[in-house]
Amino acid sequence: MFSTVFVSDQDRSLKFYELLGFEKRADNPGPEGRFVLIGLKGGDHNVILWPGTGGKGTPTPDLPANAAAGVIFLQTDDLRKTFEELKARGVSLLEAKPESYPYGLRATAVDPDGNRVSLRQVSFQ
Repeated sequence: MFSTVFVSDQDRSLKFYELLGFEKRADNPGPEGRFVLIGLKGGDHNVILWPGTGGKGTPTPDLPANAAAGVIFLQTDDLRKTFEELKARGVSLLEAKPESYPYGLRATAVDPDGNRVSLRQVSFQ
């Protein structure tokens, strides 16, 4: 399974996603462009960093900016800890700290092209 994230600079974006815990799985030139494939360590979902214009998710009216869904959702068991680790690594985050929402905690990382990465700690009841 693959997803595609459009980026303006594949090397810069690769460095950002590595800060989030992704690893490079493939990096090959091709007739249509360079094929850069990443995935979370231990995971089986792959993301292609493809040349193009990055997305900037649009928030729903009357909701905060971080309510716009990211192109990627990452779930953690301890978002407060993960948030502090990412912040220490220099990851751009929209919030000053994780925010409560009806199903747990949320925060939003933003890649160099403005693509949002939704960070969640889900607690269904």
